[in-house]
Amino acid sequence: MSGRNKHLFKRNVNMSADQLDPLSVPTPVERETDAQVKQHRRKMFKQFILFNMVGVINTAVDFAVYSLLVWAGLHYIPGQILSYAAGMGNSYLMNTLITFRGASGEAGGGEQDRGRPIRFITLNLAVLLVSLGLLFLTKESWGINPFLAKLVVTCITVVLNFVGSKWWVFKRQK
Repeated sequence: MSGRNKHLFKRNVNMSADQLDPLSVPTPVERETDAQVKQHRRKMFKQFILFNMVGVINTAVDFAVYSLLVWAGLHYIPGQILSYAAGMGNSYLMNTLITFRGASGEAGGGEQDRGRPIRFITLNLAVLLVSLGLLFLTKESWGINPFLAKLVVTCITVVLNFVGSKWWVFKRQK
């Protein structure tokens, strides 16, 4: 059932038989609710686009730093840790200032979400550990070039990071 149908079903459950007439015109309150639903969808779509744009920039920072460090002779594991940290710092800054700006303030009356940095670091450390394990597996066990291994691992960790950021790190506080 689509979001619109769920909304209509929820609204119709509480109506009398007379109000369920399919030709009835929505009240101003119902029209306002529909407008709010559309506004929320637009906001979520914009946030999704911004998150992905920031993600592309973070990935570019991560790849650039990794490539530079490995090219300079640093082992790929410390290179991954340092490059991931650079991308992570950029991610926190850009997602806080651009993508999810005001998420805490909207729900908490302007109060800052003090747990967000801890959740962000926790998520990113977990994703870093996954990336290190996968990088080691693809490089050492499968013998893949460290740059190609980085590309394969990034495809997996981007998804993990998005899910964790959207539904845990930057989730609106109640």
